[in-house]
Formats: sequence, structure tokens, C-alpha cells
Amino acid sequence: MAFMALLVPGGCVRVSLSRPAHVRRRLTTFATVSPTRGDRVDWVEATSGFFENDTRPIMLFDGVCNLCNGGVKFVRDNDRNRRIRFEALQSEAGKKLLRRSGRAPDDISSVVFVEQDRSFVKSEAVVKIMEYIDLPFPQLAFFLQFVPLFIRDFLYDNVANNRYTIFGRSDACEL
Repeated sequence: MAFMALLVPGGCVRVSLSRPAHVRRRLTTFATVSPTRGDRVDWVEATSGFFENDTRPIMLFDGVCNLCNGGVKFVRDNDRNRRIRFEALQSEAGKKLLRRSGRAPDDISSVVFVEQDRSFVKSEAVVKIMEYIDLPFPQLAFFLQFVPLFIRDFLYDNVANNRYTIFGRSDACEL
């Protein structure tokens, strides 16, 4: 089944293209696009305060996704030195950091890992997080970097696009 993304006001919609005409199409919003505004904000400068007193990177995650909350718990349990901070994508700080990362403030389609001078999304974020947590994950991250990005992101997108269906969602952020 082929999919196509359509930009529509207020979002991006995935449409199935290979269904027969008599079958009703199911539309799924998987990311939204914010309208561009005349205000040009330097989001790196605007969010530099997040790193003034604490230079640890920040993991942005979907606060209502059970898979994402489980991922945060896993990272916290395997980060004995507390080298990573956490922030929900839906929070005001999360929205600002999304903009710093070049993403729409309401885009909750991917985990984002924000370091002081760079941001990572999708499978690159997962690999980068693995580099920060306890053994054996840095070694596993080393080997995963040899898997082509398009393959890692394809696998990531398949899980991310179905995370609510498979793992469910909660009413509030658990962090």
C-alpha cells in the first residue's frame, strides 16, 4: 500500500493511494506544519538559557505516548550519572526547543535530542542517546551508526507512526 503526504492547513495528512475507490480512505495526521510568520526569532539564542547553568543535553519526548514514557524510564534507569535531562514535547520548554531544532512547535512525530550546539531527530536521536547511557549501549550505538540512515529512519518511522495503536497513550505526561 502506498502512502502520500499532503500539506493542508493545520497539518500534514497521510493518504493511502492503493485502495479501491469504493473503500473509504482513512486519513491520519502524523505531523503538523506551523504557518510561517513575519517574526524572525533566533531560537538558538532564545533558548540558550536552557544550557547556561546545565550543559547536559535534553531528550524531548511525547509526554502522552506510553512507548515514549517507557523509553524515558529506560534511559533514566540506564543513566546512572544523570547525563541527560528530559522534557515533554508538549511543554512550553519543549516547544521552544523544537523550534531551536528547526521543527514546528507542535510536531510530536519524533524524539528529539538537543545538545548545546546541535539537535538530532528520529533514529539519530536514539543512537545519540545510547552514546550517553551506561554500558553496553554506547558500544551498540557504535555499530548502529553503520546501518544506513534511511534504513534506521524507515524502521523508526514505522514504529513512531503506530506507537499509539500498539502501545496506547496516557492522559498526562508521567514525568
